[in-house]
Amino acid sequence: MDDLRDIKQNEIKLNGISFSNNKSIILIAGPCQIESKDHAFFVCSEIEKITKSLNLKFVYKSSFDKANRTSINSKRGVGLEKGLEILNEVKKKFNCPVLTDVHEAWQCSEVAKVIDIIQIPAFLCRQTDLLTAAAKTKKIVNIKKGQFLSPWEMANVISKVSSCGNKRILVTERGTMFGYNNLVTDFRSLYILKSFGFPVIFDATHSVQQPGNLKNSSGGQKEFIPLLAKASVTAGISSIFIETHENPNKAPSDGSCMVALSNLKSLLKEIKLFDELTKKKL
Repeated sequence: MDDLRDIKQNEIKLNGISFSNNKSIILIAGPCQIESKDHAFFVCSEIEKITKSLNLKFVYKSSFDKANRTSINSKRGVGLEKGLEILNEVKKKFNCPVLTDVHEAWQCSEVAKVIDIIQIPAFLCRQTDLLTAAAKTKKIVNIKKGQFLSPWEMANVISKVSSCGNKRILVTERGTMFGYNNLVTDFRSLYILKSFGFPVIFDATHSVQQPGNLKNSSGGQKEFIPLLAKASVTAGISSIFIETHENPNKAPSDGSCMVALSNLKSLLKEIKLFDELTKKKL
């Protein structure tokens, strides 16, 4: 593999934020699902206070539909129309970029009317029609690496987006399947993903997920989030992705792998220190 020093690292700009593997870490954070306008406003206001105090830039993330829940009876979210309405209000009130997932190609054009970053879920990262539909909106596209893919296979995924003339691409590592109901993080993946020249994100919360291990839902090992988060930024990446909630135990989805809002500031302080130390050497 080529030395990363010989590979140009692209910089993607958005509303005063620069996504670059060589620049200060960007936080992508929010609750897994959109629960209500009031809840979204509350969580975003808390994230805003924390990031301002630490001089960090952030993107607000939440999903209008969790279409890949384990059980048919699991809560999926507020739906496309209401979800976009709430995210648009968040965007206006807090003057921050917003990110959400899409699951079907037709959703991309609707989501692009509001959303700044369109996210491709890990399970769908090889869906060509979804990737090209997202690319054609000309929005930033964040592709989450599938749990079933090697990092070098992401070259093909990236090429599907870039073939549409859209080079505004972010790539997210979120763990790899390790037997049944378990994920592991191979930090070599961050180096390999950086070799494609696009900003790399580490999803510190979904990386500790235990898919389907609670029979009707997924579990998680949230105690490992700080370890993985701090280790990831020493690779020199663009962004850290953290789902957060004021009471993860009562969250409608992924509560077992979310960071409590009350713990977010202390974790980000440490992440920022490791990021600054790493990038002084780059």
